[in-house]
Amino acid sequence: MSSQPSGKKLNYAQAGVDIEAGEQAVRRIKDLARKTFNSSVLSQIGSFGGFFKPRLDGISSPVLISSADGVGTKLKLAFMTGRHTTVGEDLVNHCVNDILVHAARGLFFLDYIATGKLHPDVIADIVDGLSRGCVNAGMALLGGETAEMPDFYAKGEYDLAGFIVGMVDESKVVNGSTIREGDVCIGLPSNGLHTNGYTLARKVAFEIAGLKVGEKVSELGTTIDEALMAVHRCYAPLIHPLLEEFDIHGMAHITGGGLPGNLNRILPEKLDAEIKKGTWPVLPIFHWLQDAGDVDPDDMYHAFNMGIGYVLVVGAEDADRISERLKEKGEPSYRIGRIVPGSSIVRLTD
Repeated sequence: MSSQPSGKKLNYAQAGVDIEAGEQAVRRIKDLARKTFNSSVLSQIGSFGGFFKPRLDGISSPVLISSADGVGTKLKLAFMTGRHTTVGEDLVNHCVNDILVHAARGLFFLDYIATGKLHPDVIADIVDGLSRGCVNAGMALLGGETAEMPDFYAKGEYDLAGFIVGMVDESKVVNGSTIREGDVCIGLPSNGLHTNGYTLARKVAFEIAGLKVGEKVSELGTTIDEALMAVHRCYAPLIHPLLEEFDIHGMAHITGGGLPGNLNRILPEKLDAEIKKGTWPVLPIFHWLQDAGDVDPDDMYHAFNMGIGYVLVVGAEDADRISERLKEKGEPSYRIGRIVPGSSIVRLTD
């Protein structure tokens, strides 16, 4: 038996898809995306595809490098707090760092946002973060997709993914192949969890510790949600100048899997990275999570970045000068380890 009133035709809005809300969101997205456009962008938001004509100044043999990612269950915190202005920036910065390890500069970025019911204000907040991240990285937010799918997502929730394309001259690609015994590992600090380990962190904070959103944690000097939602750092402004001056043998973005699960990805077959704990300051949020959740120390180093968001592997002869360049920019850095004979693993030592 049909539940549709007699004489009334079913429309898309009654089925759960609000076309007008979608069009309103697109209008707001266009303004935010235009802030990221440069002379290489040949299309406008709303076309079926994005047109980009790359500038090849100084590049004789261009190599395109791409990556795709999300921000994981950090989105759950956005839902809990109603704060949607930072997850887009998290996403862009994560993707920029992923191609940065190969010395690539981001050319353009695409996003995908899917939700059960489209709220233009929420979409605009998300894209505001995407736009800010793209502007900071000097690349265009070229396009994307916003999908309204009723009954597919829980009320008030959405999914977010990003896709980046960058470019580097083939002669300047960094891939770890020149790493050698005796190289030094230099760590750059993170802002916090960045975009990984949130399933464990949320369990500790909101189930085991029983905290509420907005509740202050004295050991952290802020609320638990502020500490957990600290924006994922973008390392590109620091790294590109170093690449112009120094021969960097390898780089790693420390994401899911921590130091052991990311630095190993660039190690040659017969070399290990020996990382010494205690050579950098572990951020208070990690100490608090370990204590509050009674988390195994080994799990901490595999779930979280533990205060190191990016690693450079450099020749010992360049390590001091690189650290000095970073210091000149107000950036602390730490000698966290060295390259030794082995079998492509990361060894954490006390």
